Amino acid sequence: ILGVSLAVAKAAAEGVGLPLFQYLGGAFAHTLPVPMMNILNGGKHADSNVDLQEFMVVPAGAEDFPEALRMGVEVYHSLKSVLKAHGYNTAVGDEGGFAPNLKSNTEALDLIMEAIEKAGYTPGEDCYLALDPAASEFYEDGKYHLKGEGRVLTSDDMIAFYEDLVNRYPIVSIEDGLAESDWEGWRRLTERLGSRVQLVGDDLFVTNVQFLNRGIEMGVANSILIKVNQIGTLTETLLAVETAKRAGYTAVISHRSGETEDTTIADIAVATNVGQIKTGAPCRTDRVAKYNQLLRIAEVLGDAADYPGIGAFYSRRTAGNATKFTR
Repeated sequence: ILGVSLAVAKAAAEGVGLPLFQYLGGAFAHTLPVPMMNILNGGKHADSNVDLQEFMVVPAGAEDFPEALRMGVEVYHSLKSVLKAHGYNTAVGDEGGFAPNLKSNTEALDLIMEAIEKAGYTPGEDCYLALDPAASEFYEDGKYHLKGEGRVLTSDDMIAFYEDLVNRYPIVSIEDGLAESDWEGWRRLTERLGSRVQLVGDDLFVTNVQFLNRGIEMGVANSILIKVNQIGTLTETLLAVETAKRAGYTAVISHRSGETEDTTIADIAVATNVGQIKTGAPCRTDRVAKYNQLLRIAEVLGDAADYPGIGAFYSRRTAGNATKFTR
């Protein structure tokens, strides 16, 4: 169904002579998204002691999207040098991120912080961090099993764990911080950290308006990850984004772990003005294709293009202040 849905939209855009992003979003589609680049992998994506699945760099301090992409690329290559200097393997995974055999979750964050600084940028001003722990993957019998750290944690323990990380690092977004079935834990997580960081539901909401509405009613999370092929049609995708916006939630347009070179999600990100995209590291053609399409869209928009920066991560559900952290 999705293939037909997207093909019809592209044919309609072609028929009226408009780029897809303008056909879908109209005259007000002018916001280029802040990229959340998955540059270091753990969990199921790596054979290491890192329990959290994805560590992302977020170049939110850039003036525009082209500069943000350049910053992300520079940090990515800086991280490769840092990993080599520490004696780690620099092979890449499906999403283009490095997957070395690191010792701990905090070592992953420390290495990215070092890479940001060695690239000439300031953590917490130029570049920020985002996490996708994919907590459902290590949730068993009502507990969270951090095997890399040799700990078994409750929901409240996990919340305290994230709060400590947010205090120590410039983290602006945490996706799937708790398991998809741990709704009560999610509610407490949102109460504790929802005013400080973006809390994204991926496995929790699966781009489904019914699940999103339940989250809105319970005060769970403050953002939704949008995957086009998770819900099935473009119409349902746009409805999920609109539902999130009306409730004061942010939305993140996302790729999948297994991807093609199709660039539709780049157009959808601009068409919906969500201000965020998650489409892997600046590596591998299936990921780079989306970034190249966003560069082309930036050229089409010219001076009309808007880059929201750190503001993209804060909505009516958050305090609106940048994350404060101590090293």
